[in-house]
Amino acid sequence: MIYLNNAATTKDKPKEVFEAVQKFILGNNVSPGRGADMLSVEADSILTEARISLARLFNAEDPKQIVFTLNCSDALNTAIKGVLKQGDHVLVSSIEHNSIVRPLRSLERQGIEVEIVPVDPKTYAVDPQEVSKRFKKSTKLVAMLHASNVIGAVQPIGEIGAETKKSGILFLVDAAQTAGIYNIDVQNMNIDLLAFAGHKGLMGPQGTGGLYIKEGIDIEAFRHGGTGSQSELETQPEIMPDKFETGTPNTPGIAGLKASVDYILREGTDKIKQHSQELTSILLDGLKGIERVKVYGPLDAKKQASVISFNVSGTDPKVVGDILEKKFGIIVRTGLHCAPFCHKTIGTFPKGTVRISTGYFNTKADVETAISAIKDIAGS
Repeated sequence: MIYLNNAATTKDKPKEVFEAVQKFILGNNVSPGRGADMLSVEADSILTEARISLARLFNAEDPKQIVFTLNCSDALNTAIKGVLKQGDHVLVSSIEHNSIVRPLRSLERQGIEVEIVPVDPKTYAVDPQEVSKRFKKSTKLVAMLHASNVIGAVQPIGEIGAETKKSGILFLVDAAQTAGIYNIDVQNMNIDLLAFAGHKGLMGPQGTGGLYIKEGIDIEAFRHGGTGSQSELETQPEIMPDKFETGTPNTPGIAGLKASVDYILREGTDKIKQHSQELTSILLDGLKGIERVKVYGPLDAKKQASVISFNVSGTDPKVVGDILEKKFGIIVRTGLHCAPFCHKTIGTFPKGTVRISTGYFNTKADVETAISAIKDIAGS
C-alpha cells in the first residue's frame, strides 16, 4: 500500500513517537498536575518539555504561551470564539477550511461581520495590500490558513502579519498543513495566534494540537473546569496555560508529540520542506502531461505545500479514488475535503477533486507509481 493522504493525517511517524507513547503508558500513565507524588510531577514535566520544544520550533517568546488543545480545529475555535465579540469585523480568504468558516458562521448569528478576501485566480494567494484595504474601525481579526488543504496554495503570512501589526489588528494563522514543514516564526511574522495540528506535518499522534497565544492578548476561555491549579477558586484560573487547559490532557499523545517535534528540530524544517517540494514537483510535472487530467492550484512546487488536487475529465473523483485503492493500492482522498469555500473558488463544487498529499516518509518511487496509475485510469 502507498499512503498519499498525509494532509488528513500522517500515517508514518518517526519511531521515537511510538516509543515515547509506549514509554509513558507503561512507565507512568498518571494525570499531570493532579498530585505532588513523583509520577504526577514526572507526567507534568512531559507537558512542560513539549511546550519548550514547540516554542523553539515556532520561536515563541514563552513556552507557557503554548496551549494544548484537542486538535487544530479546537485551537481555532478557542481563538475565534475567545477573541470576537458582537459588532466585530473579521477578514478571511476565499479558500478557507471549515475549521475557520464554521465557527465564524456560528458567530454571525451573534452579530459578527465576516468579510471574504478573494485570492488571486492564478496564484491562489491573497494580496496583503488587498487585505489592508478592507480594514475598518471594527476590524478585530484576520483569520487565515497558511496553506490550503485542497490546492496547497501558500499564503504570504509574513507580509499579512506586517499589515495587521501596523493597524493593531489580531492575526490568527491556521498552520494545520505547514507546521513542521515550513519555517514559522511567530515573532518575525507578527503572528498573534497560531493554531497547529499535532498529527499532520508535526508527525505526532492524533488527538493532539495546540494554540500559541501572544503574551498580552486577552482571550476568553469557553471551557471551564478542573485544571489541577488554584483549586480554591470557583472561577477559571487566569494563569497561562491553565486558563485554556481544562480537564486531564492527552499526556500519552503529548509525549509522542514532543518526540516528533524534537525529531523535526533535529532534521530541520529546511530539509523537510525540500523533500516535500521535490515530491510535489515530480507529481506536478507528471500529472500535467496526462491527457484528460486537470490539476488545480498554483502548479508550482515553490508556491504550494505538498497537496495536489486533480480531476480526470468524465470520471467522478470518487471513482478515481476507488480505482487507485482497489487496483493500485494507493490511498488518496476525494470529495470536498471539508473546504467547500475552496472548491467553489476553483470551480469543483459540489463533487470536489482527487487529492494527493505526500509526507516526509514518502519516496520518489511512491509518487512515480501514483503518476503511472493515474495515466492508466485516464487511458493515456
